[in-house]
Amino acid sequence: MATCSPGDYLIVPRNCHLSVISALVLSGVVPKYIIPEYNSGWDIAGGITPLQLDEAVKELEEDGKRVGAVLVTSPTYHGVCSNVQGIVSVCHPRGIPVIVDEAHGAHFRFHDSLPSTAIEQGADLAVQSTHKVLCSLTQSSMLHMSGDLVDVDKVSQCLQLLQSSSPSYLLLSSLDAARDQLSQNTNIFDEPLAIASETKDLLARIPGISVLDLPCFASDFPAIDPLRITLSASDLQLSGYEADDILYEGHQIVSELVGTRAVTFAVNLGTRVQDAEKLVQSAKHLSEKHFFANSLKPVKENRVHGPLENISVHLSPREAFFTEKRRVKIEDSLGEICGELICPYPPGIPVLIPGEVVTHDSLSYLMSVRHQGITISGAADAELNSILVCDL
Repeated sequence: MATCSPGDYLIVPRNCHLSVISALVLSGVVPKYIIPEYNSGWDIAGGITPLQLDEAVKELEEDGKRVGAVLVTSPTYHGVCSNVQGIVSVCHPRGIPVIVDEAHGAHFRFHDSLPSTAIEQGADLAVQSTHKVLCSLTQSSMLHMSGDLVDVDKVSQCLQLLQSSSPSYLLLSSLDAARDQLSQNTNIFDEPLAIASETKDLLARIPGISVLDLPCFASDFPAIDPLRITLSASDLQLSGYEADDILYEGHQIVSELVGTRAVTFAVNLGTRVQDAEKLVQSAKHLSEKHFFANSLKPVKENRVHGPLENISVHLSPREAFFTEKRRVKIEDSLGEICGELICPYPPGIPVLIPGEVVTHDSLSYLMSVRHQGITISGAADAELNSILVCDL
């Protein structure tokens, strides 16, 4: 709202967090989606590239559309970082501000082995969820500003409009406590980084276990957060959900994020060496139990088709939000215009956004995750037997 007027375009990766869609509804800004690189073997989307962004800007300019801002998610929930500096070099000569959803990167500033922060790479606005990897209370975060492309007074006005007039001093004091903790412990991330590095090396040696790394993507992404450990047991013929259930129920290992093909763990300031050792031992038990047993079974072909590849936008999120709706059975929704935000959670990336046409790919993906018992956020019918569509 501080960078765009109603009717302006926001260039945004389609794997943005659902809160971005809420902002589009509130602001009346129109999205121009960029489809990130998608690895179907892992069912994980990566970042976006400066080339993709340049092409999106040119398309809008040729159509006479005004680009209000660009929003980048870096790092993603899995830790994949985009080349923010390259994106900034595309945007700033055109006077376009760059906003970075850096929710999972609040710790980047505090160790030389961590990726560069968005602000260090020239971003104009960066939102960080200080509570995710640092030690403030849940729901506390920070907005950082740099440069003069964005009006600081306008940002203040928008914050006043959107935030409570009764702030929580518990949350504010926890942010200050987190800042103080970091200022007094310059080497605070030495141990977590060492734990994460050794854990990845040990996991990668276990038969049937794979660890996500940059070579899993074709694009030249600059980094993956070294404190994120994403593993796959697909070679054991286990889905991410199955592996997660075994690790949790059999070994009391709690993951950060689970998907159809992978499980992600977050190392942070509270992680102990014995915690990481327990994860490695549990993964070994997983391998020993399933490697030989499943090697005798026919290989299951459970490669996932990306739900974000063939999107078709008919209405803006705001237009769809205020359009009359009707409920249809999920099997009858193909080709209809979705009227609600349907989002497997976590990670909170919408599969269908209000205003998008329901496609075969999106329906297949949603049926798959529903069958595996994943929580669906945003939909009026959490069981996804029906969905709301726009009644045009």
